[in-house]
Amino acid sequence: MATTADIKNGLIINLNNNLLRVIEFQHVKMARGGARIRTKLKNIQTGQIIDNTFRSGEKLDVVRLEANEMQYLYHDGNNYIFMNTETYEQVPLEEEIFKEASQYIKENEIVKILFHGNKAVDIEIPPHVNLQITETEPGMKGDTVTGATKNAVLETGLNVQVPLFLNVGDTVRIDTRTGAYVERIKE
Repeated sequence: MATTADIKNGLIINLNNNLLRVIEFQHVKMARGGARIRTKLKNIQTGQIIDNTFRSGEKLDVVRLEANEMQYLYHDGNNYIFMNTETYEQVPLEEEIFKEASQYIKENEIVKILFHGNKAVDIEIPPHVNLQITETEPGMKGDTVTGATKNAVLETGLNVQVPLFLNVGDTVRIDTRTGAYVERIKE
């Protein structure tokens, strides 16, 4: 068993039969009484974020998840189908798990799927992805100074604000944590 001294960002714990990922934590020492650890936890299954405070030295049930590299194959309407790159076994993932990541992942890309036992519980996507613009207003030469933006639809269906000079067919880098445009990729 781990204690509150082992808390760090990204740690997954089992609290009241819920798998929770530590998003952030803060060690607080009160004038009287023992120290406390304030945490912000994200429920892996529901995505709900909760605040919880632990007493210093309290025991925690740390969960180890197994990460498998898997290739995204296709979406069949209800499930996203992934293939284990080592065993070639196909695994369907429920839409709740893949909902946020689906706008950043193209077919045939490799991602890490996290398993708790035999059940897929989370997906790890890279912090940046490169996607092609499929719809946007035409760009104009010289529109690089103002910093103004326009809406663009990317090949996965993601809507993002991009600079005015970008056109259909351009490839852009997107930050998957914020969903924001980072830069244009020259090919």
